[in-house]
Amino acid sequence: MATATKRKHLSSIANDVVYRCALQLGTSVNRFVEEFEAEWKPDSVGYSRKFVEFCSSKAIIDIRLTFDMMLAWEMPSSADEEPVLESVAKEKEEKKRVLKVPQEQDEIPLFYSDIMPLLVDHAPDVGEDAFVWLASLFPLVADIANGRFTFETLTAPTGNRLHFPAYDKYLKEIDKCIRYLQKQQVPKGVDLADDELILHVEGTASTQRVVRHIGGKSWPGRLTLTNYALYFEASGVISYEDAIKIDLSKEAEHTVKPAATGPFGAPLFDKAMVYESPELSEGIILEFPEITSSTRRDHWLALTKEIMLMHKFLSRQKVESPSQAWELHSRTILGIVRLHAAREMLRISPPLPRNFLIFALFDELPKGDYVLEELAESLKKDGSRQPCSASSILRTINMSILTLPDTEVEEVGKECTTASVQDNNYFSLKTAINKVREEAREIEIAKATTEGRKEEGIGDSAAVLMELLKRLQDAVLPKFQEILAWQRPMTTLTVIAAALVIIYMEWINKAIAAGLFWLVLKMLHVRKERKEYQREEIVICTASDQSMVESIVSAQRGLQTVHEMVQKVNITLLKLRSIFLGRSRKHAEMVMMATCAVAIVIAAIPLKYIFMGATLYGFMGTLKWGKRSQDDRAKRRLNEWWDSISAVPVRVVNKADDCPVDDSKLS
Repeated sequence: MATATKRKHLSSIANDVVYRCALQLGTSVNRFVEEFEAEWKPDSVGYSRKFVEFCSSKAIIDIRLTFDMMLAWEMPSSADEEPVLESVAKEKEEKKRVLKVPQEQDEIPLFYSDIMPLLVDHAPDVGEDAFVWLASLFPLVADIANGRFTFETLTAPTGNRLHFPAYDKYLKEIDKCIRYLQKQQVPKGVDLADDELILHVEGTASTQRVVRHIGGKSWPGRLTLTNYALYFEASGVISYEDAIKIDLSKEAEHTVKPAATGPFGAPLFDKAMVYESPELSEGIILEFPEITSSTRRDHWLALTKEIMLMHKFLSRQKVESPSQAWELHSRTILGIVRLHAAREMLRISPPLPRNFLIFALFDELPKGDYVLEELAESLKKDGSRQPCSASSILRTINMSILTLPDTEVEEVGKECTTASVQDNNYFSLKTAINKVREEAREIEIAKATTEGRKEEGIGDSAAVLMELLKRLQDAVLPKFQEILAWQRPMTTLTVIAAALVIIYMEWINKAIAAGLFWLVLKMLHVRKERKEYQREEIVICTASDQSMVESIVSAQRGLQTVHEMVQKVNITLLKLRSIFLGRSRKHAEMVMMATCAVAIVIAAIPLKYIFMGATLYGFMGTLKWGKRSQDDRAKRRLNEWWDSISAVPVRVVNKADDCPVDDSKLS
């Protein structure tokens, strides 16, 4: 029989949790101490927290006890409790007001958003680390891989602190979701596999519609998601027709992505998703109609991608053990169940699905593939042998399979191995997750700086581009002009000599390396002087002294200039095509003869001598006597030759019947 022996080094909540754990097991606190001190010395670092973890791993889980476990883990010793008690006493003196709110709010759909601020004034709360620790002990609340992201989503309305009313509501919604899924009917004409479970259903009388589009026709029906496939049952006169299966577990290069639908094929409503596979002649389009947003579509899209990514992960990592594969299925199933529960809690502002889905999350996050690799390693080490694994949780709620060998699964009810004991197995996983979170935050901050640029108009974008190019031109171009114009003869001669030596000695790779080192030194120099950070932003002035009419005329001239450039490019391409096809025989023969001559020169003369000659010609041509010696007649003859080339004729048609048929598509 348990005795209420209090340990002085423990906080009051820790003493309470230890006593309740002993009471459940019909033993004493002293017996817990004896078993624990056989492995840990009383004077070791973190003794109180380790003792709380040890006792919690032996207890039978219930909602209130698990929350108190998190409180005890976060505040295990009496030394941790003193500052908290002092702050609470001060708050009570300043604000003596007690809020009375009914405990059960099942009939209020906006419970979490509307009632929560009234319940958290003085109630105890827990932080992120305690929540993740409980996830390692009790995987129903969260998965250790994405537990921190789940916690951030659940506690966003309450300042990243989890209070018991929200925690209690969260677990009750999970229980409701599990019971609801267990009651769902198997799709008509389908025999589910032994390890296939229904995870989401819509299109029934009590849920919103789902519509399948085939060409110009639409068929409403019921859509069912399992951990292997999607099943769509078209609505008949009395009942549903036989289900059409969309296999998500095959290794083909299939994809699912957003799509837009509308009357006569016009993409007006962005509320559908399309499944495409090489085995299908056309994609399967499923629409989720709703009045305002596309939240339903995004939800189904995220769930479907999660199942596809899970099977891709199993195939890529070559997970062959049935128990390990089912453990991964179980973690995915529980993630989807948690997402359903969170959506019910946060109806006014639905959470991001990826924060509850392991594979969708780390498929999007930077370097998330490292986390998935660590997840595979931890799965191969532990599998589902731990009684506190995800598959064991499914067995306890009768949402599991019965075909796994008994030798591969530990008996449910034995003590769980907590995260503190599994440090060797999960340390690398936790490290990878923390690195991913830090890098994701950095990327989000960097993306926030570019959001304003995406919203600006074409005029502002052009002004920004011209200003940036102008700064680059002002920084680099004048120096090159000085060298090419022989304004500093010694510098120009030095550049010519260096270029000739580099080309002759074939030191181009070394020259590029030296240029890169110079760039690094230049960056360090700029950082030291902080020249680029004198202003936090680049100020671009778009003010003009022109009147409205002058501005319109300038804009028109700019459009005409762009139009002329496009015309010149088109004419050039058409003339080159004419030469290549031999429509202008004389010009084509001249081009072929010139090409042959260039080929002979390149074959006979080493390439470095050609480059050296081109370098000397380029620099000498900028001298005054070089400009005088150049003959303009050569340029004139070249222009006359180019103008004499006839372009390939072009005809623009506006009717589809007049458009030419692409032979490649016919073949």
